[in-house]
Amino acid sequence: MAPIIVDETQKEVTEFYDESAEFWENMWGEHMHQGFYDPGVQPSLSDSRSAQVRMVDEALRFAGVSDEPSKKPKRAVDVGCGIGGASFYLAKKYGAECHGINISSVQVQRAQALAISEGLADKVFFQVGDALEQPFPDNHFDLVWSMECAEHIPDKKKFMSELARVTAPGGIIIITGLCHRDLKPYEDSLPPEEDNVMNKINTTFYHPGCCSPSDYAKIAESLSLQDIKTADWSEHVAPFYPAVINSALTWETVAFLLQSGPQTRRRALGMPLMVEGYNMKVLKYAIITCRKPE
Repeated sequence: MAPIIVDETQKEVTEFYDESAEFWENMWGEHMHQGFYDPGVQPSLSDSRSAQVRMVDEALRFAGVSDEPSKKPKRAVDVGCGIGGASFYLAKKYGAECHGINISSVQVQRAQALAISEGLADKVFFQVGDALEQPFPDNHFDLVWSMECAEHIPDKKKFMSELARVTAPGGIIIITGLCHRDLKPYEDSLPPEEDNVMNKINTTFYHPGCCSPSDYAKIAESLSLQDIKTADWSEHVAPFYPAVINSALTWETVAFLLQSGPQTRRRALGMPLMVEGYNMKVLKYAIITCRKPE
């Protein structure tokens, strides 16, 4: 299924991931997402790669995904799958059949190649697809996984509705990603200083319609999903960007960036904005989990 480009931002996201796949794989490995750390650590890049795997485990634990043979997921989907890191991990951990979709054809091709090299070509399957129009039947997956994808999608309700549609009764949905902080009871919006920083982050990293963790929870409630939980993992994720920035300060990485496309350079050079957002406590890394009623 070809991706459905809903607006200019989605087109830019697709182009960015197409042109930057090699750079981010060299930087982060097959897990193209942030890591989970003990608060206050000062990690190296090697620590960051193990922290990325820990992020997957912590998300599964938080959501209550069972390891028991009779209860563990048998069929999973990774929405916004990158080059397949989480899909490979889930397939190995649970013996599950995993499907991944991504709007970047370049990343899908790389994921397919890695599936072969990992010996998982009969267990893990990737295709180009749109998170808002998934190429799967209703009630199909008992684990629906989406890590750092939702922030790129303007219509959060349609996104979550589509996740719910493909989830089997009793199945678990896990979403992680970047948000702004929850508004206080007396606030209608973020104050100007915080709003300015978030606008810069959203523009640089293609995050249309940025919302808060409580906004996701309200959408889940409106869809009649159950066991809704959210958590702020910002203090566990904040060390990731300084580690990546420090690791990028090499002649090899600088040369690679100079040869990269403009969108790759734009996002790489925007990493200090993430650090600023976390330091101001306006940028949040959230996890949202819920279950589809049986």
